[in-house]
Amino acid sequence: MDHNIAKIRHDYQLKGLHEDDLNPDPLKQFRLWFQEIIDSGISEPNAMVLATVSGGRPSARVVLLKDLDDTGFSFFTNYQSKKGESIAGNPQVALTFFWKEFERQVRIEGRVTKTSDSESAEYFAVRPRGSQIGAWVSDQSEVIPNRRFLEEKTWAFEDKFEGGEVPRPPHWGGYRVIPDYIEFWQGRPSRLHDRLVYSKDEDGNWKIERLSP
Repeated sequence: MDHNIAKIRHDYQLKGLHEDDLNPDPLKQFRLWFQEIIDSGISEPNAMVLATVSGGRPSARVVLLKDLDDTGFSFFTNYQSKKGESIAGNPQVALTFFWKEFERQVRIEGRVTKTSDSESAEYFAVRPRGSQIGAWVSDQSEVIPNRRFLEEKTWAFEDKFEGGEVPRPPHWGGYRVIPDYIEFWQGRPSRLHDRLVYSKDEDGNWKIERLSP
């Protein structure tokens, strides 16, 4: 272990976050922050960590946000993947966005539902053809013998769909995370960060509270 790792430190100085700055609706507040991130031109602002739990064991990976509406956050994947199996067994998940250029983080917790077939088909239709083929090629999370195995499967599906549209595989589609907890984190000096949380009360209304950093 390189002991210099412990010395890596950055004091956050850019902005603060006050209750009066927030929209009463956390999804609208997320849109405001997200638009700032997009307008800045940073790479892949829609990258988010998805955490699931299966058999009491957590698992996390980076996926890409592909839609945001008034109900939640959507992404697309193989339903038979490890994350798909975890979601089928436990629909409670967490998402994390971190935008270091803005010294901001958003943490989201909630329940997952599948998007409609029409939503999944609509998004699949606008994916690059290579990604469409890849959805057929990859038995996501399964052990394979080598890279050549993937290449040969790719050639086979390219031949199969040559000259026509690539249909959406039945095992591929979207998930929507419907939040009941959203935390907006703004880095501040001396690790005294601003943490403002939206959570739902017994009547299903959003309330805003400040957490100690």
